[in-house]
Amino acid sequence: MSLAATVQAFVIGAVSGVLSGAFGIGGGIVTTPAIRLILKAPALVAVGTPLPVIVPGALTGAWTYARSGLADVRAAVTIGAVGSAASIAGAFASKAAGGSAVMVATAALLVYVALDTAVWAARAGRADSARPAARPTGGRLAAVGLAAGLYSGFLGLGGGFVIVPLLARWLGFDMKRAVGTSLLAVAILAVPGSVTHYLLGHVDLAIAAGLVLGVVPGAALGSRLTVLAREAVVRYAFAAMLVCVAVWLAVGELTAV
Repeated sequence: MSLAATVQAFVIGAVSGVLSGAFGIGGGIVTTPAIRLILKAPALVAVGTPLPVIVPGALTGAWTYARSGLADVRAAVTIGAVGSAASIAGAFASKAAGGSAVMVATAALLVYVALDTAVWAARAGRADSARPAARPTGGRLAAVGLAAGLYSGFLGLGGGFVIVPLLARWLGFDMKRAVGTSLLAVAILAVPGSVTHYLLGHVDLAIAAGLVLGVVPGAALGSRLTVLAREAVVRYAFAAMLVCVAVWLAVGELTAV
């Protein structure tokens, strides 16, 4: 990989790391379209390469939230364990579907989640905290893990953009706790998907190395920003981030066809 491409990968990694730490999304939501549209890699490489990069970034951010008491370890481990198995099935499904279908599915899903989250944030108003969350049952946590794992393996997005809305909307977590819990779960469920995509030949190690250099410091910065922010700000920022990425990916993929 050329020096210019390495620098581009570093910048992409730094941006995705900040978003990962700030919103608990794992970073693949940015790196997947960026690898495809900026680094011009094949679609399946764009899907597979972000997964091993997610692990160090997610762990960096999760550590910051855990030190502030904003990560539910039990919930994260349950979600991560169930999601790990589901992500393997998702990875094989992505190979069967083909690169273009995966990218279109990614864009469509992001648009839906973005709009749904934006409506939820608007209805939540300007309140600085959610109602106290009841202790989630194992069954509900497993359901979150199943959904996140399938999307992580199939779309290469790490599953965080599914975990955070489900924890906040379905299980009543406040946004900061949802983000911190999501990062730890994402770090766990990204491992088997990473191995599977590597064995399928979907991981470009040179691109991954460049991304990691930017992801770790970016995740440390992003997580600190969210820990210090107001709850309402985190909700609106999460919704706005999803809308921007959804539009970017959808337009980019349609113009590439």
